Amino acid sequence: MKNNKKILALIPARGGSKRVKNKNIKDFCGKPLIVWTIETALKSKYIDEVILSSEDEKIIDVAKKYGCSVPFVRPKELSLDETPGIEPIIHAIENYKGFDYLILLQTTSPLRTVQDIDNCIELCFANNAKSCISVAEVTQNPHWMYSLDADKQMDKFISSNDIARSQDLPKLYSLNGAIYMNKISNLLKTKKLINDNSIGYVMSEENSIDIDTEKDFKLAQFYMNEKLKNNINREL
Repeated sequence: MKNNKKILALIPARGGSKRVKNKNIKDFCGKPLIVWTIETALKSKYIDEVILSSEDEKIIDVAKKYGCSVPFVRPKELSLDETPGIEPIIHAIENYKGFDYLILLQTTSPLRTVQDIDNCIELCFANNAKSCISVAEVTQNPHWMYSLDADKQMDKFISSNDIARSQDLPKLYSLNGAIYMNKISNLLKTKKLINDNSIGYVMSEENSIDIDTEKDFKLAQFYMNEKLKNNINREL
């Protein structure tokens, strides 16, 4: 709870992932991938309850084993490839009431820390924002990007670009998919995770790794193993 407002953490995790088979429960540095998000969310000093939205029995069993509540089973029709991402979220908050804010935590961001979660919550309340979304600074700035036509002729993506030095480029940020915090009343009204009044919480590039492919999975494993080694060394 923060400022007497109850906060619900929702972890959406459907079965049948295509690019990485059984991604949500695939072993990731010694634990099923979903467990890293569950354990991190449970450590938050502000989150009142952590729940899962899934239609998959194996995912549900793993979530329960590691302390995540599963108050309902997601309908199969809300777990299809073509299902808009907002629909399972609306289904969850309409079927599990009594909270003021929702914080959506996707399993594909295992390097997200409890400090990231709590800092995002604090930023949202400090700015009296209806939503706060995690972002990361872009490493490939679009001011230096080009399109190619059929003859491979280069054309500036941003035509007004006359910046010669990288340090003069404006800082730009992209969504990293790690944290979406929303006031529930506004989310039910707009049915959008991001709106004109959203503010951004900046996360590090490392913590922002989002697993979509096998390559992402291996990269995230590398950084997680490095973190675990550093933690062990600090304890010795």
